[in-house]
Amino acid sequence: METRLDLFSTETGSRLAKRFAALGQVIERSPLPAATRELVSLRASQINGCGWCVDMHTKDAAAAGETAVRLNLVATWRESTVFTEAERVALAVAEEGTRLADGREGVSDETWARMREHYDDEQAAALVALVALINAANRLAVLVHQKGGSYEPGMFAALAE
Repeated sequence: METRLDLFSTETGSRLAKRFAALGQVIERSPLPAATRELVSLRASQINGCGWCVDMHTKDAAAAGETAVRLNLVATWRESTVFTEAERVALAVAEEGTRLADGREGVSDETWARMREHYDDEQAAALVALVALINAANRLAVLVHQKGGSYEPGMFAALAE
């Protein structure tokens, strides 16, 4: 499959990218831990089959010091011992919030209650916004067949300025 459209080369796409980057900065400045943000973004991107975003979040996490073991085990986090309980519940929120069509209620009451044991209002707001934002980014990239492999850590940092 060839990339259908280089969104970044269009005026509209460039403006959208700047808005996405600005929203990402709001979440980045939140008290939600950076490692959790990358794990959540990676897991949603895996579920959505977004090679571009898997590439980006794997490389950004590794550049920030995340271990290869943890990155490799994100897809099987339920069967892994390398994630904290807080990270595990954030991954559950990511999965349930991404797989909306698979469930009646989106994030279950049980998962929400477990999440609130680990995250305060500010962190919960950032987590919810992150799940929504990464799903939107995944859809943009998947729709145009944006391929993974060419991302370099930090390459979009200037967009948010």
